Amino acid sequence: MSDFPTKEERSVCWTNKDRYWECLDKKAPTHSTTSGAPEPTACVELRTLFEKTCPGQWVKHFDRKRNFEMFKKRMEKGFDPLDKDTKS
Repeated sequence: MSDFPTKEERSVCWTNKDRYWECLDKKAPTHSTTSGAPEPTACVELRTLFEKTCPGQWVKHFDRKRNFEMFKKRMEKGFDPLDKDTKS
């Protein structure tokens, strides 16, 4: 892949990211892509394709973005990361 992806390459990257996230949402909605936990088996191939078609920095960014979005949803439901009695 070149230094900066073309419009077509970006579109392929985003499509593969979306397909991977959809798989996670269906198969393992609480899976953290930055935790080091193994990928759900059903999503491994999609993850590989996502990593292959997107620049590495984009993969890191999208992984962090998904984790932050999951965190925001938990906060909206009343999760308090500083309260030990709050269920995650």
